[in-house]
Amino acid sequence: MLHQATPSGRRPGASTAADTPDGMVLVPGGTGRVGSERFYPEERPVREVEVADLWLDLHPVTNAQFARFVEDTGHVTVAEVTPDAADFPGADPALLVPGSQVFTPTPGPVPLTDWTRWWRWQPDASWRAPQGPGSSWQETPDHPVVHVGWEDASAYAAWAGKELVGEALWEYAARGGLPDAEFAWGDGQPEQLPANTWQGRFPWQDDDPRGHRRTSPVGSYPANGFGLLDMIGNVWEWTRTDWTPSHAEAPADDAPEAAHACCGGSVREVRETDRKVTKGGSHLCSPEYCLRYRPAARQGHGVRDTTSHLGFRCARPA
Repeated sequence: MLHQATPSGRRPGASTAADTPDGMVLVPGGTGRVGSERFYPEERPVREVEVADLWLDLHPVTNAQFARFVEDTGHVTVAEVTPDAADFPGADPALLVPGSQVFTPTPGPVPLTDWTRWWRWQPDASWRAPQGPGSSWQETPDHPVVHVGWEDASAYAAWAGKELVGEALWEYAARGGLPDAEFAWGDGQPEQLPANTWQGRFPWQDDDPRGHRRTSPVGSYPANGFGLLDMIGNVWEWTRTDWTPSHAEAPADDAPEAAHACCGGSVREVRETDRKVTKGGSHLCSPEYCLRYRPAARQGHGVRDTTSHLGFRCARPA
């Protein structure tokens, strides 16, 4: 059952049931920090940001929600389109077919320096068939939608009258009112994490006590201090922020002075080589391989590189 925690620091009378957008949570603005000095180089340096009040989706967009969008608009996702050979010079023509990257556990321990051991290119994998032919989104309607590119996420947001959120705003919301903690739940790691992350030896032994071997239904884990679900773990989430290798220079669309404008403006044309910041980690993050189930963690992801562990949620200015 979905639930909302009482957001810390929310101003009395900031919103009422009558003016709350359906399925969204009000994140009260304030001063926060982006980044961490303790973990990966791309998270440095730490910088302060000022953000305004923001409506954010309670949870990542689900398969059922995305299906309604596709039914209404006829949208065809990146993974369902045959790749243009001009964008992939030298590629095997047999691989230039609609499809996406699907995580596949290995039969035993493998070197963690070679991601191709556990990722496979699966023809005809898409949001409709998350594991490829024979699978269906209808088996997991309340799981986050996956195999969506940045343009797919942007198109959904526009259809819903919303927008993708910038990195600084996303991180501020993910911290849930704990601006100085390394994890969304505070400092330190409890034995059983309150998020869908990899439990056991990656990438072959997943001992999740809840039995989640891939994505999980949204709301399976406790909300953060702002009442938001699945900000950490389950799936990585697209942001609208262009990728930079560090926080040394804040992107123009995510600078503190621009944060008050939220995510306004039209979606510009993107190129095959463009990369966007993704946040939150996923069910594949583990301490020994990808300790990125933290608000400050970030990765760059190609706008049309679709996978089985990447989704999104939307925002709206308050």
